[in-house]
Parts: sequence; C-alpha cells; structure tokens
Amino acid sequence: MSNEKRNDDSFDMSDLDTSLPAAAAVGTSSSKLKCLALSVALSAEDRAGLVNALKDKLQHLAGQHSDVLETLSPKVRKRVEVLREIQSQHDELEANFFEERAALEAKYQKLYDPLYTKRYEIVNGVIEVEGAADEAAMDQEEDKAADEKGVPGFWLTAMKTNEILGEEITERDEGALKYLKDIKWCKLDNPKGFKLEFFFDSNPYFKNAVLTKTYHMIDDEEPILEKAIGTEIEWYPGKSLTQKVLKKKPRKGSKNAKPITKTEDCQSFFNFFNPPHVPEDEDDIDEDAAEELQNLMEQDYDIGSTIRDKIIPHAVSWFTGEAVEGDEFEDIEDDDDDQDGDEDEDEDEDEEDDEDDGDDEEEGKGRRKKSGRGQAGKGRQGERPPECKQQ
Repeated sequence: MSNEKRNDDSFDMSDLDTSLPAAAAVGTSSSKLKCLALSVALSAEDRAGLVNALKDKLQHLAGQHSDVLETLSPKVRKRVEVLREIQSQHDELEANFFEERAALEAKYQKLYDPLYTKRYEIVNGVIEVEGAADEAAMDQEEDKAADEKGVPGFWLTAMKTNEILGEEITERDEGALKYLKDIKWCKLDNPKGFKLEFFFDSNPYFKNAVLTKTYHMIDDEEPILEKAIGTEIEWYPGKSLTQKVLKKKPRKGSKNAKPITKTEDCQSFFNFFNPPHVPEDEDDIDEDAAEELQNLMEQDYDIGSTIRDKIIPHAVSWFTGEAVEGDEFEDIEDDDDDQDGDEDEDEDEDEEDDEDDGDDEEEGKGRRKKSGRGQAGKGRQGERPPECKQQ
C-alpha cells in the first residue's frame, strides 16, 4: 500500500481540529481529564458544530471499516457480522446499565438525605444525643466543655485529615473554616455537572452565608470538564485570606513619607472558589500556558470530586481518622505497582552496567543515585502562590 493511500485512509486528529469550532479545537488532549474549555466555554452553536464534526468523522471511519470487511473472505466476513450483532447487544445493555445506575444513585441519594440532616443537627448542636447531657453534668468543673455545642471544628478536621484537601488548607484558613456548618452537593442535568454548597455561620471573615462551586461537564461518565464557576467571596475589610498586604518603607529623602503598600495573591483553600480563568480567545494563550491551565483545572476538579465523593458521604470517618486507613491501603497498592516498574528499570540499568568496563563502576553508581532523587522529587504539577504569613 502506498503512502498516499495510507494518508487518505488514516484518521488524523488534526483533520478533526480543522473542522471543529474554535472553542473546542484546543481541547483534543490525551489527558485523563479532557479540559475541552481551554479556549472558551462552548456555546450552543459551538456544541452543534462539534457534534456535526464528530458525526462526519465517524461516518468516514465507518466507510473505512466497510473497506476492511471487503478484504475478508466470505466465511470470515459472516463471522464478523455476527460479532457486530453481539457488540450491538452489548452496547444496548451498557446503555441500560448507565440509565439504571443513574436511577439507583438518585434513589439512594434520597435515602442518604435524612442521615445527612441528622448529622447536621448533631454537629451544630441543634439536637442533643442521648447521654450527652449526663456527661456534661459530670464535667461541670470544666466551663469550656459545658459550653461546647455540637462537634466544634467538625468539617475543618474532616477536610484536613484528607491528604488532598489538607495540602490546600493553610493555618490562616482554619479560623474561617471553623465556622463551616455543612457541605452539600447536588447533580445538575442541564447543563450536566454538579454543584457543591458550603454553609457558614456568621463570621468575622466574609459576609456570604453560602459559598458554591459549580462544575459544568461535557460528559458525566468520563470526566470531561467544560468549566468551573465559584462564588465571589465578600471579604470584610482587611480579612481576605487569599491575599496578603505587603508594606514597604519609603526611601530616605523621598517626598512621600507614607509606607508603600502592595497586595499579592497567596495560597488559601478559599482560592477554590476562584477557579482558573479560561481566556475567551485561544490566541491569547500559548502552548505552555495552555498546559499549565489544564493542570490547574485538573487539580481543581480533583479537589471538587474529592469533596463530593469522599468528604461529604464519609465525613465522620474523616473526622475520626478512620477513613485515612482505607486511603492508605489504596496508596500502598499504587506504590507496589510503581515499585514493580522501578525494579524492572533497575534491572535494565544493572544489565547495562555489567556491560561497562570496571573503570566506569563508580560513575554508574552516581548515575543511579541521581535517578533516585529525580523520582522522589515528583509531585503535583503547577506552582502555588506563597502561603500568607501575615495580613
């Protein structure tokens, strides 16, 4: 088969890019979380263009598959036709599975709600559990214990115990998160996605009683993020936890005797409500910036899905620390897989070293040591702004 023939029959993603609307063309990435909104949130017109472009390419592929069948012998072709019927039956069952699973999840979500309500009432001291009053009477000598209502710092402790969220929460954030009364989530159908709601008691940091974070998804089954929207926090003067104020003394002899103040962004959990901004024009962002933006969007989605899937349903276990054990077992399995891969690499390196002359032995050891440091240094992608020390 000639090169010209291969080029005509092959499916090139770049061909798809040219037929996609500008809003979606930049989203053809191999990342696990496909941030299709790297250039701009898809409008209705863009969505229609995306669907039509995909249909055209699928029809082109279907024609290629027909060409493949024509190259088969009649007997083999008949067998493949039967296999295709089996595949169609499988696809119908899979579609039913997704439909029934969605209905099952909705059913149990309603069953969970009364339990979440009881949890809220106990955590916030709305109701008292049996026996707690007797315990309080016995501890009347400690005034603090007698005045405590509910479970102080419940959500703060639960989130800090989780490794992913614990990295986001600074010491300065803890004061505000102690006022967090409840976290809820709900599924969105139009547009698809989910919304997180954080309910706060009145506090000296911000005016908002509820902070929300909404994720709009292109696909529910495979997480394809379109965009994320967060609440704008109404900070009280001088109380912002996402910024720090730097004061610089004026130079000697300067006419302006007042200190120069400068505001800088800093690390804070509350940056979660200000998700990465997606530029409206794809020309406004280069390849490196697009990759960095995608990393930030993946991290943002990771935090949101952790709160939805782990913290909200198992908050008590995270508060007590019991949930950490389950996570550690998962990490151990992942580490074992990584170690197996590392051992294979080490064996290959050892074989190469055996082929080297004895004079190069020390140099080989040095190379292996450097390789070990490089692997240990791997971490989450994307730089963080500096943590705020003082306001």
